[in-house]
Amino acid sequence: MAKYTELHETLLKEKAEMLEKLEQLRARGQPSEERREGSPFGKREEGADEASELEKRLGQEKRLVEALNDIEHALEKYEAGTYGSCDACGQPIEDARLEAIPQASLCMTCKSTKVKDARGEWVPK
Repeated sequence: MAKYTELHETLLKEKAEMLEKLEQLRARGQPSEERREGSPFGKREEGADEASELEKRLGQEKRLVEALNDIEHALEKYEAGTYGSCDACGQPIEDARLEAIPQASLCMTCKSTKVKDARGEWVPK
């Protein structure tokens, strides 16, 4: 585990950054009291703009939550003493892969042959 200490610190920093980004995104998503005036289509245009912004924000939020879940999973593996092992085959994940993506949960072999299903479980492609 000593060789993974630095990666653990990186994961903790990334988790804090993700939580901050998520909080900022959610704060920006609060409805505004401003209304456009002057155009008979103002309310319709405003509604379309708000719907578009909401869709973008929800997409960003989903990606942040997924990234945060991956980081938390890696931190749980670190605490359990299994960090660095592939979730699918149990073999060690390549050090270069972990350095590039500290939250990686699959070795390159499994990553290239598996995808996540709707429940988030790894299954063959």
